[in-house]
Amino acid sequence: MKKILVTGSNGLLGQKITEKVLAEGRVNLVATSKGGNRYPVKEGYVYAEMDILDSRQVREVIEKYRPDVIIHTAAMTNVDTCEANKELCHQLNVDAVNTLLSICEEKNIQLIHLSTDFVFDGADGPYKEDAAVNPVSYYGESKVLAEELIKNSKAKWVILRTILVYGITSDMSRSNIVLWAKGALEKASPINVVNDQWRMPTLAEDLAEACLLAVEKNANGIYHISGKDYMSIADLVRKVADYWKLDHSFINEISSASLNQTAKRPVKTGFVLDKAIKDLGYNPHSFEEGLVILEQQMAG
Repeated sequence: MKKILVTGSNGLLGQKITEKVLAEGRVNLVATSKGGNRYPVKEGYVYAEMDILDSRQVREVIEKYRPDVIIHTAAMTNVDTCEANKELCHQLNVDAVNTLLSICEEKNIQLIHLSTDFVFDGADGPYKEDAAVNPVSYYGESKVLAEELIKNSKAKWVILRTILVYGITSDMSRSNIVLWAKGALEKASPINVVNDQWRMPTLAEDLAEACLLAVEKNANGIYHISGKDYMSIADLVRKVADYWKLDHSFINEISSASLNQTAKRPVKTGFVLDKAIKDLGYNPHSFEEGLVILEQQMAG
């Protein structure tokens, strides 16, 4: 069985990978994150504290556990924060990848790196893996820089790009669009929702499965991983309202321009999933199926 080391294991995707490994035992897991372990179950895998900005600590942890594969989920993903704090964004999203790559090359470790639909400008989605990148934000730019480093390295690598990940863990440090919309509408709070951006929202469990499939299939290259349904953000929020029988009248549709966000967002992303389906056996849930899964997890 392969040994995988996951960075950012306290995040939503990191916790879903831990959950899958504990349920299915397909790999041996070393979970790493900055600070203590926030996953509720502490047995069945190893946890090590690892700050991806501390290159000495990163090297020590990797040399101690000697994984076959590193799944790199840790990143700075708040698009506006990245725009406002480019230096920190570069350190987390580019420099940290460089550190991992040099160790992976040296130790013959495969790197599975998580990237984003924000590498594209959104002019003509849905995109195939070989479409030209053209980011419209610094976050997108930092992810393109990381992808370039990876493609030019001698390491074995996989890049998994994804879109608008949603899901729930027992200790959500950050919300996501589904939980935000549900929470606000349950309180009858009016929310502004853009109606001129299109996405394919991704269930965190599906993305975790894609990570493990990439390990098992010994994949290489770039793969597009998302949900299967293409919709506007306003449609997404209406679907959330419908599913939990919440009042649509609190949904206020607006244009992206009126939001005054620090960073620009691509208009239409979305992915063509054929390659991941064919090569990896990836089979994502529909958005409605994802909401059913979320509801079951909330009921606990």
